[in-house]
Amino acid sequence: MVDILHRIGIEGMAPETVYTAIATKEGVAAWWIGDTTGDDAEGGILDFGADIKARVIELRPHERVDWEVVEGPDEWIGTHITFDIRQDDGWTIVLLGHRGWAEPVEFMHHCSTKWAVFILSLKQFLETGTGTPTPLDLHVDNWS
Repeated sequence: MVDILHRIGIEGMAPETVYTAIATKEGVAAWWIGDTTGDDAEGGILDFGADIKARVIELRPHERVDWEVVEGPDEWIGTHITFDIRQDDGWTIVLLGHRGWAEPVEFMHHCSTKWAVFILSLKQFLETGTGTPTPLDLHVDNWS
């Protein structure tokens, strides 16, 4: 198994604020996929549009979010999208993982780049109040 991993820091931002942006469908819609709907409670199913759905596996307030992909691209089914949140010297650090890929296929390279786009959209949303969720995101290739 292989993983996509990214890290950002937001200076002077409370972990509670960062957690809300990641753990709620309204927050996710502001930085990842604009038409996110569904149940964002533990055990619920989030619908990210674009035929992607994930079960909310774990919500540890202000520390961790874990979703398991239950519908989407074949390579995503059964993978986990995780966010670990911690404070470090006045910064709130977010570690994003898209974990459990069967193998590092070319589509994984694309998804890694797109996760970088979206984790920066999260940072932008938290710092300015405006993110660039789909369909406003940077298109990086013919798979966008």
